[in-house]
Order: sequence, then structure tokens, then C-alpha cells
Amino acid sequence: MDATALPTFRGGVGRYVDELVKHLPEVGADVEVVCQERDVELYTSIVGWQQVHAIPAWAASPPRRLAWEQTGLPRVIARRRPDVVHSPHYTMPLVNGRRGGPRQVVTLHDATFFSDPDLHLGLKSRFFTQWTHASARRADALLVPSEATKAEVLRHTEAQPDTIRVIAHGVDHRRFRRPSGDEVREVRDWLGLGATDRYITFLGTLEPRKNVPGLVRAFGQVATAMECPPVLVLAGGKGWDGQIDAALAELPERLRVIRPGFVPDHLLPGLLGGADVVAYPSFGEGFGLPVLEAMACGATVLTTDRLSLPEVGGDTVAYARTPDKDDIAATLWQLLADPELCDRLGESAAGRAATFGWMQTARAHLEAYELVAHAAARRARVGEGRPQLV
Repeated sequence: MDATALPTFRGGVGRYVDELVKHLPEVGADVEVVCQERDVELYTSIVGWQQVHAIPAWAASPPRRLAWEQTGLPRVIARRRPDVVHSPHYTMPLVNGRRGGPRQVVTLHDATFFSDPDLHLGLKSRFFTQWTHASARRADALLVPSEATKAEVLRHTEAQPDTIRVIAHGVDHRRFRRPSGDEVREVRDWLGLGATDRYITFLGTLEPRKNVPGLVRAFGQVATAMECPPVLVLAGGKGWDGQIDAALAELPERLRVIRPGFVPDHLLPGLLGGADVVAYPSFGEGFGLPVLEAMACGATVLTTDRLSLPEVGGDTVAYARTPDKDDIAATLWQLLADPELCDRLGESAAGRAATFGWMQTARAHLEAYELVAHAAARRARVGEGRPQLV
């Protein structure tokens, strides 16, 4: 498992890799991990020190990490001789796409670089577009988290349908769960809210794809008309959406917005489960892990029906008709005006989230590894032992 691209503070991709490394040994895979020096202790605690390989310190920056992936990682692969190499973040060592090497599996998390390039930084969009094309041509198997992402990959690349396997992400039910009353009160104290203050929350990186300016303007429409308006909480990494401040400047002074930044893990259930509404009005997602995590906390979730989000939310979340601020406002108003509807949605969302788990995700990954490893073994006329994964 090539975990070298993961940042210090884990987003969705980081949680995906960490959970796979944790659960794959439990379902029968022999896992070795290549990672940054700062993650050695974490992965050693899971798979043992002999199964963890740290990359050189000089390769910590993204450009140098990519250079090491193309030069240093093939040497690790040649020395360890795994059955399968899993590159879980779009890129792969190109030399491993040649005949005779270990089988190569690549995860493509998202295809909005093709469908909505304007929502990404220009360099990032070009980088991931090019690498998605390269991995689609060279990898033995492509893993995607949703049918929507599979459809987009097939639409925009040369990938063959039989090389793509859809495997939904899971959710950590110990971390994301219905909060206790004390946990909700702790979050309120942390945010500086009173005992009777209602609040709407967004949790995620503040990037253009998440449509936070649209949420802010929709909040303004709804809250301005209310005698006792709720508070808007915009939590998560700062990101690069330069339109948020302009949207906030349009709000009347009496409306309150809190931007707490990074949320400690122990506060997540209270923040999500204690909100009147968790709003995630994205323009489109490859999966939508924040929606699933909010559902697991019993939250009333407002999102859109773009790309994969209906695959996650089913009929247990509220969908704005479009990501436009007027449609977000209409749905938000409906939820705030109907506590019984919110209770029903929160209850059903928690039940649906319970059907998603990282153990199921790990088992499906192992099946994908076995398919490519055993196909190669049959071609090489060797036995079909349990696959080893690097």
C-alpha cells in the first residue's frame, strides 16, 4: 500500500487509506505499507515494523514524492516482490505497468476534474486529469467509490468497464455516532453557543466544489426572515475558496457566523449530531464521506443530488433541487420549519449509515486484489496463495 501521498491532517482519502491498512489484515491480506516518516509509528502499530517502509526525508514535498514514486518505489517493489501494489490516490509507478511485474491496482476517488474542472485549481485539475488517463491505461484494476464515478471515468478515459470495480467507503462508527447530551453541551461551550441557540453546520474543506458561498447566501435568505435565527457554523480546513468572505460580507450584522477551523475528533459527534441541519450543498462528489459521517451521527443532512450523493444518502437526507442558493434556501427553510421531518430523517439516516462499514470495504478490496493476483498467477502457471499487498 503506497500511503506516501497522505497529508498530516487526514481528509477523506487519508481516512480511506488508514482504515484499509487497519482492516485488511483482519480479512486476510498480508499488508506492507510505504509511507512518510511521520506515519511510521501509526502503521507500525497496525502491521508491525517489518511491514513498514519509510520514504527518504527529501521526498516529503508533493513534487519530490511523485519523483520518488517513479524511482524509489519500484526498487521497494522489486525487493519485496508483492502480488499486488495498491496505489490509493490516482498516481502509480509507471514502470509497474509493464508485463511481468506485480499486479497494479489504483483508486480513483473522483472524476469532477473532467466534469467540473472550474471547481478545482488549474494545476491540480490538469495533474489529476492526466494521471487518471495514465492509470486507466496501465493499471490492472481501477477502484472507484461510486457508480457515478465509474460512469464519469468511462465517459472521459480509455478505461475498460471490466477493469473498474465499485467499492463504497465505510464509516468509523466509534468515531461518528449519535452524541450524548454531554457531548452536545461540550460542543456548544466550545463554539460559544447558548443552551437554546440553534445552529446549522458545514464541516469540510472550504473549497469551491463544496459551494459554501451558496450556503452562506441561502442562510442569509432564510435567517433574515426569522425572529430568532440560527447560527451558521463553517467548520473545517481553510481551503482556497476566495468567494466565501464576499458572501459573508453580504449578511446582515444581526446574523451570526462561527468559523472554528479544525474540529478535534472527540467533538465531531456533538457538532454533527447536535446541529439542527448539517448542510453539504456540494456541486458534486466522488463519494461524499462527510454526508455519510453526518448521517452516522443521526444528523438531518441537506445536500444535493449531484453525482454520487444520492448513492450515499438514499431517501434519508434532504436534497436541494439544484446547488443554486434559492433552492438551498427553500430546502433549508422546509427543514427548519418542520422538526418532526428532521427527526424522521435523522433516525433513518443513522439506520442507513449503519449499513456502511470499513470491514465491508476491506473485504471488497481483498476480492479485487485476489482477482488480479490469481489471474496473473494462472497466466504464470503458479499457485494461488493468499495475496501479499504493498
